[in-house]
Amino acid sequence: MKSVRIFLPIALLISSNLSLAQDLRWQQKVEYTMNVNLDVASHKVTGTQKLVYYNNSPDTLTKVYYHLYFNAFQPGSMMDVRSRTITDPDKRVSDRISKLNESEIGYQHVLSLKQDGKDVTTSVQGTVMEVKLIKPLMPKSKAVFDMKFESQVPIQIRRSGHDNKEGIAYSMTQWYPKLAEYDFQGWHTYQYVAREFHAVWGDFDVKISLDPSYVVAGTGVLQNADQVGFGYEKPGAKVSKSAGNLLWHFIAKDIIDFAWAADPEFTHDQAQVPNGPILHFFYQKNEKTAEAWTGMEENAVKTFEYLSTHFGKYPYPTYSIIQGGDGGMEYPMCTLILGGGTVKGLTGLMAHEVAHSWYQAVLASNESLYPWMDEGFADFASHEAVASFIKNDNPHAGSYASYFALVASGLQEPASQAADHFNTNRTYGVVAYSMGCVFLNQLKYIVGEENFYKGMIRYFNTWKMKHPEPNDFIRVMEKVSGLQLHWYLRYWIGTTKQIDYAIDTVQQYEQTTLVSLRRLGAFPMPIDLVVTYKDGTKQLFYVPTNELLGNKPAEGNEMKKTDLEAWPWVNPGYTVRIPSPMDRIVIIEIDPSLRMADIDRKNNIWKAIEKGAEP
Repeated sequence: MKSVRIFLPIALLISSNLSLAQDLRWQQKVEYTMNVNLDVASHKVTGTQKLVYYNNSPDTLTKVYYHLYFNAFQPGSMMDVRSRTITDPDKRVSDRISKLNESEIGYQHVLSLKQDGKDVTTSVQGTVMEVKLIKPLMPKSKAVFDMKFESQVPIQIRRSGHDNKEGIAYSMTQWYPKLAEYDFQGWHTYQYVAREFHAVWGDFDVKISLDPSYVVAGTGVLQNADQVGFGYEKPGAKVSKSAGNLLWHFIAKDIIDFAWAADPEFTHDQAQVPNGPILHFFYQKNEKTAEAWTGMEENAVKTFEYLSTHFGKYPYPTYSIIQGGDGGMEYPMCTLILGGGTVKGLTGLMAHEVAHSWYQAVLASNESLYPWMDEGFADFASHEAVASFIKNDNPHAGSYASYFALVASGLQEPASQAADHFNTNRTYGVVAYSMGCVFLNQLKYIVGEENFYKGMIRYFNTWKMKHPEPNDFIRVMEKVSGLQLHWYLRYWIGTTKQIDYAIDTVQQYEQTTLVSLRRLGAFPMPIDLVVTYKDGTKQLFYVPTNELLGNKPAEGNEMKKTDLEAWPWVNPGYTVRIPSPMDRIVIIEIDPSLRMADIDRKNNIWKAIEKGAEP
């Protein structure tokens, strides 16, 4: 009995700690049932929202928070002030919010809110509403919130709004009071300043009532196509006019947001992705759009096929590509894009937004904290998808060029910065999009192509619908490759250190050639040193950094690969011994694949002819 009293608490403590560790990645869940009416004369939305909120956390909640995004479109809002004070404002916003009159602003007013049938107290600060619960929400329990709300749709400025510059009547995004996410980091109550979003997984049942001359497109699967007179099986069908409003009913499951658009002039096309979703296209068909949309629609099918093969299978039954908004913006099961342009330009825009379905909609990492995990990954995947049917030997060259230009500008900030808090819009854009893309392409260089693509599929399948963090991604890549990779994540995302390697000297020693390499930048990397001989053959001398604790495998069968000893990151120099005399060598080059983001490539190559030798 005495030994039991000593060891049982220890066992219980160990068991408790293991249980706590296993519970760290719980997720909340929501079920939205919304019935809303849009008055197209006043641009006002009135409606009800029933929200069932499941507290799957180990915490007792005494408050919850809602996002009221339309409140950002008012003079003096944080979005307005930020746009007027940042050094390089988004031209779509600029000072436009400050000039809105009462009929043009946006707002979301919660008229009443009940928790399990009883009124709760609310307070609003900007675009966030705090709700004090009348009864604490215990772990592993749920509450039902019944709301009545009224919104005014702002004139279209940024993403949301009515009457965009191409004449689309309504772009309804961030349009309803949305519960904030609560996870192991706590509440994510970001004010809407301009950029990214984060939300709770859940199911949506949405009924939208409006003028019957409008066609509605959006997230989810339309439940009553026959009733609204709009045949999704009959491309080009139009809604028949009748007295009173028409109700459109959509259902979507396991998503983080719901968006829609409406316009009387929408044409509807559709296409079937082999072994994939039905694609719907909604746009104003005219001489400016007809050719570009026809070509883009064909490419959309190819894009879905490529992404599903290389990055994970798209899990939803439909996807809609909708003309609207102010550029391109991703939402679950749909995107809003501008309608004009060339086939190639529209295809690139479509592909980027579609790729978000993998990283914003299915994996749904926190865009507000890690925009590079969404924007950068979407850029990378879409570049490769488009390159599969529009030939491009270096699809990521533009991302590297943007990164190099940012470094040269002196404006670079760590990619770990939260999305809204970068000093300039330029820096945010390059860090989130270009550096996020380069992060992946450079990782392909580090772990090898085969490991990389296996890792991307495994990442998707392991973390879909779980809000992965940066560490989750890098751990998957470590497991697949067998290499240590946290150093790479820390350097590229957490610092502004740069990669710069050089071939210092090339000398003959007896019947061998000694190549002296030098690390000029503070960012250590493994080195692919490729030697081209006079007979046309090539040989790769691979120098791993000691942080990897291993070597990447050979990529393809193009050349012989020789693995060398690791280069400790504290050493500024390293010598490679090539078992061949200098007069047999034509070129020696660091990373001829150009995947390493070396900021000065001019010193990466040695040519015999430049040294007075005859090739």
